Amino acid sequence: MHEYPVRVTAIQEWRGQRLGLPRDGAGSVAGFGRRIAALTVDWVPCAVVADLFTANPQLSAMVFFAVLTVASVTLFGRSPGHAAAGIRVAMLEGGLPRFPAVVVRTVLICLVIPPVVYNADGRGLHDRAAGTVVLRTR
Repeated sequence: MHEYPVRVTAIQEWRGQRLGLPRDGAGSVAGFGRRIAALTVDWVPCAVVADLFTANPQLSAMVFFAVLTVASVTLFGRSPGHAAAGIRVAMLEGGLPRFPAVVVRTVLICLVIPPVVYNADGRGLHDRAAGTVVLRTR
């Protein structure tokens, strides 16, 4: 009979613990509710503008959302929705997300599935691909 090595994984007490992030408050991993609130605050105006002023509102809303997200997250580390929800996007090593990472992250958000497939740290596939994490600001 062969014995196989047992893989031991550390169990986290909170999201982001293995990343060295606090349990709660500013700097902790943002929860799903805040992220949905931020997405809603960003998406609704984009959809309204697209519906009022474009011939293809579904595609236009997505493009408006992507442009808003890439511009604001690259420049400020958060979108208007993020600011309203009290969250921001940061690189894992700290600091503002860089443009290429923001583009990758935004394209994956627009595909819908990556943000809802997340790990124990609360990071979706889009954040893991971009090397980012969404943190609370308050």
